[in-house]
Amino acid sequence: MTTKSLLIIATIVTLFLNGCSQKAPELNGAQTGKNNVSDATQIAGETVSINENTYGNENNSNGQNGVNEGKYNSSSNGFQSIYFGFGDYGISPAMENHIASNATIVQNSNAKVKIEGNCDEFGTDEYNYALGLKRAKAVKDSLIAQGAPASKMVIISYGESNPVCSNPTDGCYAQNRRVDIRLAN
Repeated sequence: MTTKSLLIIATIVTLFLNGCSQKAPELNGAQTGKNNVSDATQIAGETVSINENTYGNENNSNGQNGVNEGKYNSSSNGFQSIYFGFGDYGISPAMENHIASNATIVQNSNAKVKIEGNCDEFGTDEYNYALGLKRAKAVKDSLIAQGAPASKMVIISYGESNPVCSNPTDGCYAQNRRVDIRLAN
């Protein structure tokens, strides 16, 4: 092949490859995958809006700072679910009585318990998995602080894959921001 032929082939290949490339899609001016939900405005155009001061309180006027006080429970074996604020993994004062009650059950049980972290659908799968783990660990640490033995507990994260409610409402999203506790099989 001549130099001219090689140059023509190289130009055609370059044009072909450039024509096939795609720019990453944008949500409100931010590239996807660049950030999870640390800035909730980045995903606002693709989701319903959430008023963080009222979620979890649609039928429960006793919520504090938007935290569901346990109206819903998806835990089993007498345990009570622990609920969290949007993007939070700290135990709120409203959930302390649930922690104390759950610690007593763990202490009196002969079986191991599984602490399951869950999230709503906002954020990437990776972000929600990590947030679920942080929530489960926070509950485990709180149970240990209440006297429950660490050797009886295992943690797992389901991220957003285990919702108890799928309606696009604030109250529904609040039900999915939780940690469930169950006896391990």
